[in-house]
Amino acid sequence: MTRGLIFRLMLFIGLVFTLAGCSSNEQEIQNVGMLLDGSINDQAWGSKGYAGLLEIGNTYDVDVFYKEDITTEQQVVNTVEEFVQNGVNLIFGHSSIYGKYFVDIAESYPDVHFVYFNGGYVSDNVTSLNFDSHAMGFFGGMVAGKMTSNDYVGIIAAHEWQPEIEGFYEGVKYENPQAEINMNFINDWNDTETAEEIYEQVIQTGVDVVYPTGDAFSKEIVENVARDDLFAIGYVTDQSEIGGQHVLTSTIQHVDKLYMLAADLYEEGELEGSIQTYDFQDDVISLGPFSSAVPEDYQEYLTEVVEEYKETEFLPNEQ
Repeated sequence: MTRGLIFRLMLFIGLVFTLAGCSSNEQEIQNVGMLLDGSINDQAWGSKGYAGLLEIGNTYDVDVFYKEDITTEQQVVNTVEEFVQNGVNLIFGHSSIYGKYFVDIAESYPDVHFVYFNGGYVSDNVTSLNFDSHAMGFFGGMVAGKMTSNDYVGIIAAHEWQPEIEGFYEGVKYENPQAEINMNFINDWNDTETAEEIYEQVIQTGVDVVYPTGDAFSKEIVENVARDDLFAIGYVTDQSEIGGQHVLTSTIQHVDKLYMLAADLYEEGELEGSIQTYDFQDDVISLGPFSSAVPEDYQEYLTEVVEEYKETEFLPNEQ
């Protein structure tokens, strides 16, 4: 074998290994699926997730699939298998409940990446995306504390562990130490009937600003607030589209943006099996537009406070 031939052979082998090394980090989204424990029509969490799913489909020119009201392990197993049969290799579970289910089955689908929200379960191909929602609750609480006429605000929450609840409480007390907070927990994201019953009880006590932190029931409470000429802090979406000027502002989680971010990372081969946390600084959490009922000078003040938090990561009560 001549020296020139050996050189060309070595060059070819090196090129093969170089290309193999490059391609090993690349992914390609084929089709995308989403499981929801509620509905895409709740005008809150589910609707935002569905919007993100559609955006991925349009951006990457792939088919998207979704299934609503998936709450049991067997339903998850069946739906994932159906998605995979349809060529899905990126699956979103639009709730914290999917973490354990995904980890349990992920090894059986090594070519599929699973993504879910706000949990502690991870694996090589399972990622948890977490909203750090304490600060958004704090800023919503500040507005509520400022705008309550009766020094009495109410929380109608899905679960006690929601970080925005503690944040809201702290924000109310920071802005208005005299204010009282009426706290209620339904232990369900979508139990509209119970939420409305609690709402009727809460307003009888004199509460005039309400923060409904659920999925389906958040919309219903905001509609009731508008009917009763009270105020609300919107949740997850800009709920001024529902309650008009009765929504003082909204604590918005841009789930659709986070969906796209995860999809982009996957396409680039950089979506790791890990717990990833996002906040105002990542432009996936924000406050919605202010109601005209909120004084303009206070709107300007709070906007400055939010910008300062984005720069320093310290809330006003931490400085």
